[in-house]
Amino acid sequence: MQWPDFSASDNPLEVLVKLSRFYGSDPDFVLAGGGNTSVKVGDRLFVKGSGHALATIPPEGFVEMDRKQLEALLNSTLSEERMQREAEFKAATMAARICPEKNQRPSVEALLHHLMPGQYVVHTHSTLVNMVTCSVQGPELARQLAGDVVWIPEVDPGYILSRTLRQALQDYRKATGRECPRAVFMQNHGLVISGNSPEEIRNHTDWLVQTLHKQLAAAGNAPAFGPVTKCDPGAARNLVQVIGPALRGLLATGESLKIVTFSDATEVLDLVGGADGKSIACTGPLTPDQIVYCKSFPLWIEPAPDAAAATLVEQLRGAIEEHTKKTGSAPHVILVKGLGLFAAGDDFAAAETVRLVYTDVIKVMAGARRLGSVRYMDDGMRRFIEDWEVESYRKTISAAGRAAGRAAGRVAVVTGAAQGFGLEISQDLIAQGATVVLTDVNAQGAQAAAAQINARLGKPRAIGLPINVADGASVAEAIYQVVRSFGGFDVLISNAGVLRAGSVKTLSEKDFDFVTTVNYKGFFVCTQKAAPILATQHLARKEYSSDIIQINSKSGLQGSNRNGAYAGSKFGGIGLAQSFALELIEDGIKVNAICPGNFFDGPLWSDPKDGLFAQYLRSGKVPGAKTLADVKRFYEAKVPMNRGCTTADVVKAIYYLVDQKYETGQALPVTGGQVMLS
Repeated sequence: MQWPDFSASDNPLEVLVKLSRFYGSDPDFVLAGGGNTSVKVGDRLFVKGSGHALATIPPEGFVEMDRKQLEALLNSTLSEERMQREAEFKAATMAARICPEKNQRPSVEALLHHLMPGQYVVHTHSTLVNMVTCSVQGPELARQLAGDVVWIPEVDPGYILSRTLRQALQDYRKATGRECPRAVFMQNHGLVISGNSPEEIRNHTDWLVQTLHKQLAAAGNAPAFGPVTKCDPGAARNLVQVIGPALRGLLATGESLKIVTFSDATEVLDLVGGADGKSIACTGPLTPDQIVYCKSFPLWIEPAPDAAAATLVEQLRGAIEEHTKKTGSAPHVILVKGLGLFAAGDDFAAAETVRLVYTDVIKVMAGARRLGSVRYMDDGMRRFIEDWEVESYRKTISAAGRAAGRAAGRVAVVTGAAQGFGLEISQDLIAQGATVVLTDVNAQGAQAAAAQINARLGKPRAIGLPINVADGASVAEAIYQVVRSFGGFDVLISNAGVLRAGSVKTLSEKDFDFVTTVNYKGFFVCTQKAAPILATQHLARKEYSSDIIQINSKSGLQGSNRNGAYAGSKFGGIGLAQSFALELIEDGIKVNAICPGNFFDGPLWSDPKDGLFAQYLRSGKVPGAKTLADVKRFYEAKVPMNRGCTTADVVKAIYYLVDQKYETGQALPVTGGQVMLS
C-alpha cells in the first residue's frame, strides 16, 4: 500500500483516519477488523469504536473520551473477582465518553491508548511480531532489542493490561531515561507503537519489521512442522468434493447450510502434511483473534483417501460430535491430514475470515517454531476470552450485517450468467440474500459481472467462473471450484441456452447440433456433475433438500413454427427434468423447469443482429413483417397480458419452486397466459 499523503492542513483526527486505514488495509498487521488506533488532543482521546474496521473507518468511527476520567480509572481499585472487575471496568470506560448519546462503544483498550506517551497510537496484531510474542523464547528475543522494546506478559485485557503497562513504562523510563519505547510487545496478543507523528509511527514500524526479518533469517528455513506428506492430487480432489459438502450439512444449526471454504496453500499444507502438525495445531490457541474467529481448537481428521462418500460422512459426523462434546462448540476449522484446511461460517465473508485468521495463525506457529517453540495461551485466559462479553459483542456486531431475503443463506450457481437473463437472475438472487456463482462460456464477462456486484455491495457475494455446459470436463472443473470456495451449493439454475431459428427444410445440420448440444446435452451434463455434491449434502443432513431448475421456454410446451431445433431441445429438456426428478428425489434433489414466454427485452430476442426478432424477420416467420418492431408487435399481440416476460416474473417462479418442498418434476409456465397447462 502507498503511504498516505498527509497534508499540513489535516487536523489530528484526519491524520488518524489515514494512518488507521493504511495499517488496517495491510493483512500483515490487521485481519478481520482487529486492532485499534487513537489520537490525543489535549484532555481528549479519540479511540476506535467497536464495530468499525480500521481499513474503512470514518472520522465518526472514533469515540471521544475524557482523559481525566480515564486517568481516574487507572488509579482506581476494582474488584478482585474477574468478571465483576470487567463489568466495573466496562461501566467506567463507558462513563468516560464525552458524547454518550451517540451510543458508541470504545475499544476495550482505550485506557492503554491513554497511557502510551505519543500523540498517536497504533495497536495491531502483526503476524511477524506475533511470531515472537507466541514463542516461548519471546521474552529473551525482546531483551535482545534492549532499550527499544517493552515486553508485557500475558494478562487480562483492559484494566489489568493497562496497570501492567503503566509499571512497564515506568521501569523503561528508569532504565533508559527515555519517555517512549519504539514498540510494546504483548505476549500472545500483538504490537503497540506510539509516536508524535505518522512518520514516527512508520519509522518505528519499519525498523521493527526489518529487525525481526533478520532474526527469522538467522533462525533458518527448515520445515516448521517436520517432514511433509501430501495427498495424491486425484485423491485430494475427490476428498475435497465429499468433505466440503458434508461439512456444510453436518455443521449446520438452522435451515441454511454453512459456507465452507477450502485452502491448500503452501503454509497450510506444511502444517497438515507435517509430521508434527497435529500436536502443534491441537494443543491450544495462540491469540485472542484465533479464539474469537476460529474457536480455540481445530478439528483434525485423517480420512482414508479412497473412502466411500457415505463412510466419510459418518466419520466426519462422529468426529464433529466428539469434538463438540469435548470442547463445548462445533469446530470452525477442520484440518485434514495431507489435504488442507476447511473453514466454516454462516456466510462467505465469515468463512473467509476464519480461513484468513487461521492461515495467519499457521504462519505465527511456523515462525515461533523457527525461533524456538510455540507458546500457547494460558488455559485460564483461553476460557476467559471464550466467555468474554466484549468478544460476544464483537460477534453480534459482525452478524448484524448478514444478508436477508428469500434466498438468504443459499448458494446458487447460474449458467449463462455473463449477461441478459442469467445476469439479471443472479442479481436478483443476490438482492434476496444468496451468494451466487456466475458461470458462462464468456469467462471474462462472468468475472467482470461478479466483480461489479461485489464492488457495489462492498463485500464478497459473487464469483465468476468459466463454463462450457456441453463439455463434461469444463462443468466438472467449475463445480470443483464452487466446492473449494463454498463447500457446495443449494440451487443450480441451468439457464445457458442458444437458438438458431429456421425451417426444417433449410436449417443446417451444424446449427441443429449446436442448439441441441447446448440446450439439451448441456442440461444433462450440468445435472450429472452437480448431483453428487447435492447428494452428499443431503446425506449429511437428511431433512435438507436442494434444487436444480432449468430455465426452459414456452417452446418446450408447444411446437414452434420454423423453430424446430429450439423447440425440440426444450421439449427434451422437460423430459430430462421429469426423469431426473424421479431419480434424484432419493438424494433430496428437486428438479423442475420454468417455461418463460417471450423475454422480449433480453439479447436472445432483441439483439439487432442475432436476436430472435432479427432471425424471425430474415426467415419470414412473421407474415408481412418489414421491421424488427413489426415482429415484436406480432409476438406481444399473442400474449393475453399484452406484454413480454420479465426477469421479475421468472425469479418469482424460482423462489416458489425453491420454497415449495412438495413439488418436483414440473414445468411451470410463465407466459402471461399464452400457454396454459391442461
